[in-house]
Amino acid sequence: MLTSTPNQAAVRTDNSWPAHYRASIVLGVPFVGAQLAQFAIHATDVLMVGRLGTTELAAMVLAAQMFFTVFIFGSGFANAVVPIVAQAEGRGDRVAVRRAVRMGMWAVLGYGVLTMPVLWQAEHVLRMLGQQPEVAALAGSYLRVALWGMFPALLFMVLRGFLSSLERAGIILYVTIIVLLSNAALCYVFIYGHFGAPALGIVGAAISAFVVNTLSFVLLYAYIQLQPQTRSYEIFVRFWRPDWPVLKDVVKLGLPIAVTILAEVSLFTVASLLMGMIGTVELAAHGIALQFASIAFMVPLGLAQVATVRIGLAHGRRDAEGIKRAAIAVLVIGCGFALIGSFVFAVFSHELAAMYLDTSRPDAAQVLAYAGPLIVIAGAFQLVDGVQALAAGMLRGLKDTTVPMILALVSYWAIGFFAAYLLAFHFGFGGVGVWYGFVLGLAAASITLTWRFFRFLSRERKLLALPA
Repeated sequence: MLTSTPNQAAVRTDNSWPAHYRASIVLGVPFVGAQLAQFAIHATDVLMVGRLGTTELAAMVLAAQMFFTVFIFGSGFANAVVPIVAQAEGRGDRVAVRRAVRMGMWAVLGYGVLTMPVLWQAEHVLRMLGQQPEVAALAGSYLRVALWGMFPALLFMVLRGFLSSLERAGIILYVTIIVLLSNAALCYVFIYGHFGAPALGIVGAAISAFVVNTLSFVLLYAYIQLQPQTRSYEIFVRFWRPDWPVLKDVVKLGLPIAVTILAEVSLFTVASLLMGMIGTVELAAHGIALQFASIAFMVPLGLAQVATVRIGLAHGRRDAEGIKRAAIAVLVIGCGFALIGSFVFAVFSHELAAMYLDTSRPDAAQVLAYAGPLIVIAGAFQLVDGVQALAAGMLRGLKDTTVPMILALVSYWAIGFFAAYLLAFHFGFGGVGVWYGFVLGLAAASITLTWRFFRFLSRERKLLALPA
């Protein structure tokens, strides 16, 4: 519900359509760029460790997935800071901004402490899951070092949310690029032992991960402290002082976000398992198509953050028309990119698949023939996946996360996974059926979440007695 405070100052803003599109693009470009750079950091780690051998590559993949799973769940609490801060900023309440950011940092630090034992015992966990002892041991050695980077990585996400809510996304992109280049350089030094450093292999990659995660937090901290406007929020003053009601709000809002994110990530993990059950060629083709879908998804993922910020700010101003126009502007931009991507995927599917294959190998033709149609489906996939990500971001701007979590879980698993399994194994569609099923699930999520947003907005209009 939109609420006001007695000392709230009226904030005037330009609600013209050009202003909304311009603001979404200006904020969206650095967000999308930061997402792409973050994706490149992971790719760099895998490529560099992959040169050490198959065992090291397998261990790196397992370790990275385990770290990412723990991290992505914790990032839900950091993401909860964005709508709280944006709404507080929209109504000019700097005290509420400060409290939300502080308690966001408390929440992720507590989460990091709770998850440390899981990552520390990663070798035993992976062995229990049936992984090869040598691979599990290497993955465990990576995570026992990299886990210390969980704290600065999640703190960075909270500070990123704070700066995003102030519409200062440019610094986030610059920091991510610095981290990307630093990670590549440190991996080169510590993995292979250049410039007098010892060759530490996969542990060298873990050291690099810890250093760059720490660097990302330090750079944002320095920026906040050096800029007069951001320093005036006094985020780190009396950091030790708890604010239990705000901490409860962060956890209450963040937990559904965390569950929703984990539900989607785990869905794609299961997709790979299903493809592996069908065949090796199908799994290889799936991996290629998923790479392109993942890259394309960085655009709506960045725009979803724009939606949360822009809608949160308008919500704080009690500006229902601004909420509607901010949402529509982001949806139009996101769908426009998706349609362009769908066209590219449909027309150049085989050429894109060939980028990941040595076409001289005898099995390449089979993989190429299977990957082409999957990339075409990925075109439709990115449209529905993009809309559901945008709708989720829009709802977070209204601090609506619990019902969207339920809608997403039903769409992803009750519809998407069930349809994928039936189409693949009972109706004879094979790997293509897995993708069709997930398209159906994500389409259900995009429809229900978008409906939820505009229904929620309609209710807010009535509460404010504003014209529709």
